[in-house]
Amino acid sequence: MKKQGILNRELAGIFARIGHTDRIMIADCGLPIPDGVTCIDLSYKIGEPGFMVILETVLEDFKAEKAIVATEINTQNESLYKDVKQLMDVPFEEVSHEQLKVLSKDAKVIIRTGEATPYANILLQSGVIF
Repeated sequence: MKKQGILNRELAGIFARIGHTDRIMIADCGLPIPDGVTCIDLSYKIGEPGFMVILETVLEDFKAEKAIVATEINTQNESLYKDVKQLMDVPFEEVSHEQLKVLSKDAKVIIRTGEATPYANILLQSGVIF
C-alpha cells in the first residue's frame, strides 16, 4: 500500500502516465466535462472537497510548469485567485472562461472538486523533474 502521495488509484495511474506538456485540470463542481475527457469526481457535497485542498495535494505529486486560469477569477473570486498565485511559483496565463472550457477538451484528466465559488478552475501543464 502507498505510504504517501495521491492515494486515489485512478489519479495515481493517470499521473504515472503524464508526460512533459500534458495538461490536467482541477475544476469546481459546475464546470462542464467535455465528452471523452476522463473525470475523477472527488466531490461529495457542495464545497467539499474544496479547490485549494485538492490543488495543494496535486502539487505535492505533480510538477507543473505553467498554470492557466480564467481572466474572470481576478474580479469574481479575488481571494481564491490570490491564494492560488501565492501557492504557485510558475508562469500564469489568463484566458477567458469560454477559452478555458475549450482548452479543457485536451486535458488528460479533469479532477472535479466540490468547490462552489466562481471560476475555481485551473489547467496545469506538466513540467519535468530533471
